[in-house]
Amino acid sequence: MDFTFSEDQTMLVDSVRKFLMNEVSPELIRELWTRPSGRSRELWSLLAAQGLTGLSVPEANGGMGLNDTDWVLIAQECGYHALPEPLLDTAWAAAGLIAALPDSDFRSQWLSKIADGSARIALAQPQSGLVPDAHWASLILLPQDGALYAVSPQLARLTLQPSVDASRRLFSIDWKTDDAERIATDAKAICDEAFNRSAVAAAAQLLGLAQRMLDLSIDYTAQRKQFGKPVGSYQAVKHHLADVAIRLEFARPVVHRAAYALAHRKPLAAVQVSHAKIAAAEAALLAARHGIQVHGAMGYTWEMDLQIFMKTAWALDAACGDRSFHLARVRDFALAGNAALGPAHTFEE
Repeated sequence: MDFTFSEDQTMLVDSVRKFLMNEVSPELIRELWTRPSGRSRELWSLLAAQGLTGLSVPEANGGMGLNDTDWVLIAQECGYHALPEPLLDTAWAAAGLIAALPDSDFRSQWLSKIADGSARIALAQPQSGLVPDAHWASLILLPQDGALYAVSPQLARLTLQPSVDASRRLFSIDWKTDDAERIATDAKAICDEAFNRSAVAAAAQLLGLAQRMLDLSIDYTAQRKQFGKPVGSYQAVKHHLADVAIRLEFARPVVHRAAYALAHRKPLAAVQVSHAKIAAAEAALLAARHGIQVHGAMGYTWEMDLQIFMKTAWALDAACGDRSFHLARVRDFALAGNAALGPAHTFEE
């Protein structure tokens, strides 16, 4: 197994990083919190103009046909900048799900719309009763009893539910099953794959969020002085930040391995996805907890940028399967009699 990213992958993520740095500021995120939709058509158009909405779409439908390992570094950058737009839901998870359907007018029509940015797709997960960004979507994909339905938001009753993260708009959906909206009858396998892809997207964003909170904490403790010295020079503060850095470095290859396993359809992909979600969440939650502490308990206040990334991390920790769900998948694998565990199996494909 090769963990090295190619030159093309690193060049792509460098350009995405520069774009997000210029276009997604904490000030914009705060401003979007005050809008009823919570979203920006202008920002979405810019994402589409950069070609980001078409990364997973097959080339025949106007996209670039990239895979999960190409996405994982981009998702980290989306987390680092707390991108509020549903880019990963639409362009990675939903595009992958639609691309896995048999050839049809529906498939080609919606893949082309995703690629050119004219469609936003909301994807319901069986492990959660809530659908993010259903109000902002052109189409909602809803798994039901092994089948997959494509529902117009205008034909469903959407009820906004509270979220700890003001950037995250969650909806419960009341709708009646209609055969005319069914796009696949035996869709469990591709819906499971889409769920795992969403979970890796959440894990990669959590890595980015952890890194951002660590960077903010380092900057703050380097500038804040006590008794004439930066508080970051004190050993206790250094230990807090070092603990986060270590947790982050241990989580990073776990997330990358899960993306690789999904891209290459490895048999242990599901359990490796759960391992990634747990490891990334633990790194992000530790970064939030220690970030608050080294900010002198001011980190949660509105004025501090740390609270933006902290709340997003809390929300993503519970998204795409909560911790008990992912721990159960890892536990069931580890306790199976034939589980390949230990250092000798770390780099097995």
